[in-house]
Order: sequence, then structure tokens, then C-alpha cells
Amino acid sequence: MPAFLQNVAFTVLPFVLLITVIVTVHEFGHFLVARWFGVAVDRFAIGFGRSLVSWKDRAGVEWRIGWLPLGGYVKFSGDENAASVPDKNDLESLRATIIAREGPGAERRYLHFKPLWQRSLIILAGPAANFLLAILAFAICIGVFGQVTTTARVARVEPGSAAAAAGIQPGDLILGADGRSVRDFEDLRVYVQFRAGVPIDFLVDRGGRDIHLLARPRPVQEPSPFGGAATVGRLGLGPVGREIRHYGPLEAIGLGAAQTWEVTTSTAYYLGRMITGQMSADQLGGVIGMAHASGEITKQVVTEAKEAGVNWAVAESQFLLQFIGLISVSVGLFNLLPIPVLDGGHLLFHAYEWVTRKPPSVVLQAAGYRVGLALLVGLMLFAAWNDLQRLRVFHSFGSLFS
Repeated sequence: MPAFLQNVAFTVLPFVLLITVIVTVHEFGHFLVARWFGVAVDRFAIGFGRSLVSWKDRAGVEWRIGWLPLGGYVKFSGDENAASVPDKNDLESLRATIIAREGPGAERRYLHFKPLWQRSLIILAGPAANFLLAILAFAICIGVFGQVTTTARVARVEPGSAAAAAGIQPGDLILGADGRSVRDFEDLRVYVQFRAGVPIDFLVDRGGRDIHLLARPRPVQEPSPFGGAATVGRLGLGPVGREIRHYGPLEAIGLGAAQTWEVTTSTAYYLGRMITGQMSADQLGGVIGMAHASGEITKQVVTEAKEAGVNWAVAESQFLLQFIGLISVSVGLFNLLPIPVLDGGHLLFHAYEWVTRKPPSVVLQAAGYRVGLALLVGLMLFAAWNDLQRLRVFHSFGSLFS
């Protein structure tokens, strides 16, 4: 029982907290912009299931806390259509119902009768809130704990490595990669890890002279916090040393924004390579993998903090801020996919309405919704399968009967 409780404390609770915060912030982004445009809202809920606590504010919005803390949702008045985009007939019926109940002009408070640009901004506000949360999380982490930096000067080159084959030498200072500047060694590592087998043009300062060297990071299997091993690109370089730098609030926000942009572009690039078949899709992970990673990294952080004589709560706070930033970016990007059940799908319907000057028919919406739901469920099942494979769950079951 103590082992079980420890597993819950290190794996389940941090992950539930993380997901609840990230999804609630996403929904709050929709809510804030909707209220800014004067949209009528029925309910804002944190958690799902039966209500534990609920109340109404002066605007008539019901605020609810559900017993299942796995995110939240916002319900707009009159939003009964599964795809949230009523067709022309539904709109006319809804307009007549609202006018009969509340009087002429009342329909202008409802989401579906707002201008298209306002509806689109309300949809975009959810993913935007996730990116802002990531910036805030990274900025707080950098501002409070500082940032570990390692100059991009090469201390050693592993024999037979991609760096050695490219001609990189100890003492070289790497200034850029593919035309983008390299701030430090961590910046270089992040850029390289998603580009196994991809030629990268490095700008190197060697003795005061700038030269260009072409290197192909080699694929390496490394242990993954999500379970099993992950394929990453490595050059085979060693840094000179590390230092912790501290920044003021404005600098921290700027660095938080830069880190969010780096994670966003790297994730999008990685997904693009996966979709085009350049990377194996077995690297795709899901909720199970994220929960496992949350637990494993939490245990590692606590252990290392104890060994170093550091307050484990401080170390855990630093980890949670970083993890919230990473997952928040992933949630924001995921919701922008053009799948009808996601925010990107709503924007796709809005694009259709902008081109045709009328909302898509209920038949088209229903078809898109079914296809989108099938794609989403299939993607989630595939990611869960990968998670279980990496965690060797099926191998464990097999050993019980062998």
C-alpha cells in the first residue's frame, strides 16, 4: 500500500493538477474574449461530472466546480449544435426563439450572431491562452530560479561522431544553425535533437574566423521519461561548462517568449516530419505517457534534490513550471489542428463561411464532425498504444501467463 500511495502522489496527482490548470486556462481564454465581445455565457466549469460547488455571478454566468478534476469547459448560450456552427435554418430558428423569449435585439448577445471575425477571435483565444500560459510558466521559472546556460563553445568532440565527420573541432564557438543564432549549448541541443539525419549548416567561429560546416546529426536511442527509448539527433559534442544566470522580470518574460516559440516551432517541425514519414510515428505519445513522465521526472527531481541538499519542494516547483510550459504548448498546437471537434475545426468552418458567405450545411457539419471524431479517437488510441508499448505493459501481461 505505501508503494501504491507513493505512485499516486508522484504520478497521478501532479498530472491531474497539470491537466486541470492547462485545460482550464484554455477554456478561460475562450471565456474572457467572449465576455469582452458581450457574448452571453451560461456556464464556466472547472472539472466535470456532478457539481461540488456552484454559484452565479451578476452577469448570470454559472460558475461550477465538478468532482472530476480533469480540465473544464465553457458553455455559450444557445450553443446546442455539436460542431458549434449552426446552419442557416438553425440560425433562423434560434433567432426567432430568442426574439420571442427576450425581445428584438437580444440575439446580438449570442455567439452565433456575432460578426465572423469576433467568433474567430473567441476560438483562437483558447490556444492563445495556452501559449501565454507557457510564456508565463517559463518566465516565472527563469525569473525565480535563474537559467542554466552553457556557452556554445566546444570542449570536446567524440571520435567517429557527426561533429567529427563535419570537421567541428574543440575550441570552436558555434554561432548559428541554418541561419538562426545559437544562444548557448542547450539551444543547440534542442535544435539538433529533432533533426536526426537532416543536414544542418553550422556557422562556427574558429580563432576569430567565421566558417560554415555541414553536419548530419546521427539518430541515437536515449531513455525517454515517457517510457522506453526515443530517437533523437546528436552531434557528439561536449560543452565547456555551466553557469546559472539570473534575469530581471522583463528579461525573463522575453526569454519565456523565446522559449515558447522554440518549443512551438520544434514541435511543429517534429510533427511535420512524422506526418511526412521522415520520423517513425511510434514516437507519438499520449496521456498515459505524459502521466508516466510527470511521475518519473518528479521522482528524479526529488531524489536529485535530496542528494544535492536542495529543498525538494523548490526543485519540484521548477520542474512543474517547465512541464506546464511544455504541455501547454502541445495543447495549444493540438487544438489548432483542422479537425472539426477541435478549435482548428471550428476555424475551418469559419473559413468556409467567409468564402461562401453562409455557414456550412448541417449535413456537411455532421459528416465533418463524425470524421473528425473518428480521427481524434484513432489518434488517441494510437498514442495510448505507443505509450503502453514503451512502458512494456503487454510484455508484463505476457510474463504472467508464461
